[in-house]
Amino acid sequence: MKTVLITGANRGIGLALAKHFTGRGDTVIAACRNSSDALAATGAQVEPGVDVTDDGALAALAERLGDTRIDVLVLNAGILGREVLGEIDEDGFDSMRRQFEVNALGPLRVAQALMGKLADNAKVGIITSRMGSMADNGSGGRYGYRASKAAVNAIGKSLAVDLAPRGIAVFLLHPGFVATDMVGGSGDVSPEQAAAQLVERLDTLTLEQTGTFWHANGSPLPW
Repeated sequence: MKTVLITGANRGIGLALAKHFTGRGDTVIAACRNSSDALAATGAQVEPGVDVTDDGALAALAERLGDTRIDVLVLNAGILGREVLGEIDEDGFDSMRRQFEVNALGPLRVAQALMGKLADNAKVGIITSRMGSMADNGSGGRYGYRASKAAVNAIGKSLAVDLAPRGIAVFLLHPGFVATDMVGGSGDVSPEQAAAQLVERLDTLTLEQTGTFWHANGSPLPW
């Protein structure tokens, strides 16, 4: 049995991950800004009030965790904007900045705040997107989301290097096009399917593969 901490755990992929991990007997710490009835029903230890852009909230979370050792840290919290070239006004640029704060700097803030809680030989999964891939970008647009996910990929690679001496592996994981509220429910993979595949990747990937970029289905992705 492992202790798993998930950010953005109150809905979508985060909620599905909480259900999957608790369902197989792991201890789940579900961090979120606001809880939900569905999250409470999982039996996870719910930690509300956790905004990944708020250093004070993350420090308070670390203090509440006490001597808890985290075996798997899933950095899942994220947001999506829809900027279109030629139509990006000041609100659009503000949205892009917010996406960087949540999608790129958020995982780094959480990892730094909780790195003292990570067990030696722990695993860190950063839920990123193939939209952060340079080689895979054939459709353009979504400037803030693409750039923030490319940034978190670079951050994840550096985390992999810096945490390797403790035997901690870091993986960049694309869940697929998941039918969540963030995309208006239009995805082609259910949150439950995505969660199962993401957990399988976290179970099977090893320290030798730290710092690599994967589709949840097991296919390596290009940078």
